[in-house]
Amino acid sequence: MDDVTLLSRLQFAFTIAFHYIYPPLTIGLGVCLVFMEGMYLRTKNKVYEDLTRFWIKIFALIFGIGVATGIVMEFEFGTNWATYSRYVGDVFGSALAAEGIFAFALESGFLGILLFGWNRVSPRVHFMATVLVALGSIFSAIWIVVANSWMQTPAGFRIEGHEMQARAVITDFWAMIFNPSSVERLSHVLVGAFSSGAFLVLSVSALYILRGQHIDHARKGFKIGLWVATFAALLSLFTGHSAANVVGKYQPIKMAAMEGHWDSLAPADAYVFGWVDKQNEVTHGLKVPGGLSFLLHFDPRANVPGLKQYPVNDRPGAVNFVFQSYHIMVTLGFAMIGLTLLALWLLYRGRLYEQRWLMWIFVFSVLMPQVANQVGWYSAEVGRQPWVVYGLLRTSDALSEAVRADQVLTSLILFTLVYFVLFLLFIYLLNKKIQHGIDVGDVTDHSGPLSTKNPDVFSTAR
Repeated sequence: MDDVTLLSRLQFAFTIAFHYIYPPLTIGLGVCLVFMEGMYLRTKNKVYEDLTRFWIKIFALIFGIGVATGIVMEFEFGTNWATYSRYVGDVFGSALAAEGIFAFALESGFLGILLFGWNRVSPRVHFMATVLVALGSIFSAIWIVVANSWMQTPAGFRIEGHEMQARAVITDFWAMIFNPSSVERLSHVLVGAFSSGAFLVLSVSALYILRGQHIDHARKGFKIGLWVATFAALLSLFTGHSAANVVGKYQPIKMAAMEGHWDSLAPADAYVFGWVDKQNEVTHGLKVPGGLSFLLHFDPRANVPGLKQYPVNDRPGAVNFVFQSYHIMVTLGFAMIGLTLLALWLLYRGRLYEQRWLMWIFVFSVLMPQVANQVGWYSAEVGRQPWVVYGLLRTSDALSEAVRADQVLTSLILFTLVYFVLFLLFIYLLNKKIQHGIDVGDVTDHSGPLSTKNPDVFSTAR
């Protein structure tokens, strides 16, 4: 791999990984907002209105940073990946146009009502705006995942032109949308996004509970976040298994890398953890014999293609990275299931909010879905290498011909600095809103001596 290819991959990986912090948060938080405002309409309890107003402000902050960080990637397609852009332009053009028309316009259009419509529209109209903004964020994910899934399992197209002038032209729009991996990958991405937003609500609510602030608000918010997080965590078992089956069927080399399976054609083990020795083509670690064969075929003796079955130049270069990323994602997925089920059991027993140790875990648990989402994408994208369009266009052939290594390095350094500043700004503003607390309306906040009704005491407590 030459320097231009490596640096261009690093640049795009960095920008998309940073951007991907924010869309899952808006998707998951949008779902939580629907439940919060829905409970307000159902019960007329002003606590739920206060919660909704508070989380809408945080939603708007995340949405704004997400838009700003996402624009860069569209320019990178043209500057660094001109051959790729020409090759997939027909496919990506359709998907991105659909996102702009059906998703971004819907989400951004009703965001104004969501933010400024409280005293200007009826409660039902405002709730409708909340639902449409949440749907808009989900629709946006649909079209982005469809485009990416087509790169993993291309369908509904033909190739026109030859060599560097070749491009994929859509012949069946619906076959392109419902390519073999789109539904499974989309469901898994959305479940991960629901977890991100829900665990953010859980984290902030747990912090307020520990501080003795906004107790009534925090407990109601925690309960909503907990139900959404539990649903998403349990559902991830099924979506993850379904997505893995698709990878095993259509991208067997990637699946072999994810599980460190080397034998040409033999039953495959499932590793709990381990380390891939690429040089000696062996994997060491704790494993379940025949586990991968059972998960893919429900038969622990079923043969699964291994990495040795394929040419070296068709395998991912960073097999251990793919292996570790995949297993970190799976481990965090099970950890979220255990954590949410434990919290639900304690909630049922009426002992949840007294467990300070557990509340502290929930404060920092906001990192779990974020890390799981990131490493899940790493394993999916690095695992399909050396292909940028699986089986059709190699990553090394997708670059712009005119770009130089020093230009890519300079822009990567500048992007790193700018994104670092943006991230610090995001953390500062998010912390400022959390420290400010929930603005209480007409309802009395039962948070005891640290109530925001007593600003002097609240200031002292901070």
